[in-house]
Amino acid sequence: MSLVAIGINHKTATVDLREKVAFSPDKIHDAMRSLACNTSSNEAVIVSTCNRTELYCNNAKAEDVIHWLESYHGLSHEELMPCVYHHEGQEAVRHLMRVASGLDSLVLGEPQILGQVKQSFAKAKEAGTVALTLDRLFQSTFSVAKKVRTETEIGSAAVSVAFAAVSMAKHIFSSLASTKVLLIGAGETIELVARHLKENGVNAMVVANRTVERAEAMCEEFGATAITLSQIPEYLPKADIVISSTASPLPILGKGMVEKALKQRRHQPMLLVDIAVPRDIEAEVGELDDAFLYTVDDLQSIVEQNMASRKEAAEQAEVIAQEQSFLFMDWIRSLESVDSIREYRTASMTVKDELVERALNKLAQGADSEQVILELANKLTNRLIHAPTQALTAASRQGDLNTLGQLRTALGLDKH
Repeated sequence: MSLVAIGINHKTATVDLREKVAFSPDKIHDAMRSLACNTSSNEAVIVSTCNRTELYCNNAKAEDVIHWLESYHGLSHEELMPCVYHHEGQEAVRHLMRVASGLDSLVLGEPQILGQVKQSFAKAKEAGTVALTLDRLFQSTFSVAKKVRTETEIGSAAVSVAFAAVSMAKHIFSSLASTKVLLIGAGETIELVARHLKENGVNAMVVANRTVERAEAMCEEFGATAITLSQIPEYLPKADIVISSTASPLPILGKGMVEKALKQRRHQPMLLVDIAVPRDIEAEVGELDDAFLYTVDDLQSIVEQNMASRKEAAEQAEVIAQEQSFLFMDWIRSLESVDSIREYRTASMTVKDELVERALNKLAQGADSEQVILELANKLTNRLIHAPTQALTAASRQGDLNTLGQLRTALGLDKH
């Protein structure tokens, strides 16, 4: 058993399956505790975003982690397995470093994923499912992501799913300055959308959120209006563009609500971009005339254009992630060597203490001291050389010259 990373993402699974495998913020603490307890893993971190759900465990078996994921979400093995990828050891380390650096994102090099990984790590610490190894892994990963940002040009023209959503709007509307926009949600992604919209001249923005206080805090920066989710039907008919990204487990906009809004708009077109997983906007909305619905998967063409300009920087970043993953595994091996040395010393001291106690008892009973010392020396020597002698014999009989040479070096037999 070792470090394990298993998951699905935008490359391997549809939005439908990603919705089924996603973890809502209010359940993720319990989910991480359950994962740690039910997979014989003493450490577990779950990263769940719009485009991926990944489980990182220490001292776990990949098949146990996959089985837990199936059971937790009530999915069949046949439904999940074709879409699952898994990495172990150094490859698991490298994968996490690539993810946090934006090298595995829908938009190559997008910076939001690093913040999402940091949030997932913080939640795991709150849940008590992080110890020495995963703590060191994630801290190292954050350093690698920073190194990638500072030493390559991958973030020189910051792009993201939010940027892609606004780019899509620019393709549909000749000028964004005259459009009215309804944003649903007030998280980091929507805040980035609002910033891109503002930069493109949009002045009429409304932000709908479950808690209006959170929306108001964001609206101050962009001169937007804050409303609650229950007020959406009132404001929806005025919106030319709707962009939604919340953590709601159920759709916020249904076909009926949008259909009613379109009638009030006298069928003026409405662009709806749903960048949430699970979806915020019912898929049936796309069937309506004058409603143009796009999901995160529909942004792929814009993403591909951005990827071309970042290829060289990504290659440099890949080298950094590879090198740093090897360094992390060197640290893991150093821990293993420390544990082995400790175990060997403990076992040897146990033998010594046992035999010394016997010798002292014999001396207390009046046995000849010279004879007791000789017997102690012989027995201690025999006990300590027993395991090495067996290993040398087995290597010699099997003709395993490599192991035989390593044993001779370890035992000091080849010193000149």
